[in-house]
Amino acid sequence: MRNRSRAPQVLAIVLAGGEGKRLMPLTADRAKPAVPFGGYYRLIDFALSNVVNSGYLKVVVLTQYKSHSLDRHVTRTWRMSTLLGNYVAPIPAQQRMGKQWYMGSADAIYQSLNTLDDERPDIVVVVGADHVYRMDFSQMVEQHIETNAGITVAAIRQPISLADQFGVIEVEDSDVRKIARWREKPTDAKGLPDSPDEVLASMGNYVFDADVLRDVVTKDAENENSKHDMGGDIVPYFVERGEGYVYDFNNNVIPGATDRDRAYWRDVGTIDSYYEANRDLIALEPIFNLYNEDWPIYSSSDASIAPAKFVHNEEGRVGHAINSAVSPGCIISGATVEGSVLSPRVHVHSYARVLDSVLMDGVVVNRNAFVRNAILDKNVVVETGAEVGVDHDEDRARGFLVSEEGIVVVPKGAVIKA
Repeated sequence: MRNRSRAPQVLAIVLAGGEGKRLMPLTADRAKPAVPFGGYYRLIDFALSNVVNSGYLKVVVLTQYKSHSLDRHVTRTWRMSTLLGNYVAPIPAQQRMGKQWYMGSADAIYQSLNTLDDERPDIVVVVGADHVYRMDFSQMVEQHIETNAGITVAAIRQPISLADQFGVIEVEDSDVRKIARWREKPTDAKGLPDSPDEVLASMGNYVFDADVLRDVVTKDAENENSKHDMGGDIVPYFVERGEGYVYDFNNNVIPGATDRDRAYWRDVGTIDSYYEANRDLIALEPIFNLYNEDWPIYSSSDASIAPAKFVHNEEGRVGHAINSAVSPGCIISGATVEGSVLSPRVHVHSYARVLDSVLMDGVVVNRNAFVRNAILDKNVVVETGAEVGVDHDEDRARGFLVSEEGIVVVPKGAVIKA
């Protein structure tokens, strides 16, 4: 039982085993949380930054699918002082409970209960690793303690017309914090008492008392009919018992937030949503503001990378970037970059054009090449005079994915010939 006479001890668990099939080929050899985003970051950096900024400095990251890139990033980037026992520790699937890998998000926690034994927290905050947002989890924990909930589920308001895309939470009329029903992608959703045109969609973030979490995932592991999923099995268990509560993300207050990016949350689960979320960063007034120093998003700070450089200033050969985010180590050499996000070490050579695209680490765009509406994964080379995103039939013939919205995705290390 939790000792209520002192501040609760909190352990954060980040669920980072996602395969990310809908983000292929970006997830062909990396886990979804390790996918680069916004030039300088990995998707997992947003979850970890939120946890750390909330004041929770004991964090375990549960990994499974193609986790080498993710484990390396977490180990190299997320180092804390050990003086007070603070850490961010990646924990791969270990088959502690039998000869099987994680069979779902609840099973991942069950197979990692040794982390609770080691840390003995009062409260456990469980978060997903592949969403883009800012959130102060301490405010959610405060509500959890106040309501004495069995589970508290974070949820974001969405138009009722989109209800069939989410796990939807319907609340009690008398207490909008209490979950009345949990419905998976309903076509006849009930609007909120204070906003009939909106529903609460689960964000995949949860708070538990530690002993309660231990008990429920243990019971779930013994249930042969369970899919061992947090949203599909654990949340309904508490709702049926009248112990499920919801935390409205709209109420979360973040220092330095603007009216434009307040309550921003994106599930970048598809190529098109990933592309659009990148573009949200580069508007004149960003839809998601990476420049909020009061609630920073942390990532690797490699001091060996040189500053970005823009060279040549002559007729028809000016190195420049407009409405774009350009990372350290990039060289824009007599080329035009517009409406794009460039990761470190991208080199765009003279007379080339890059429009409305996302270029990852080490991409080279050679002279007179043209890249439009594309995502180029790490170390892609666009040869002199080659084009991407201009002729979709040609892009498909080369084996590149073209999304529903016409975004061309070029896999890691590909060479695009003219």
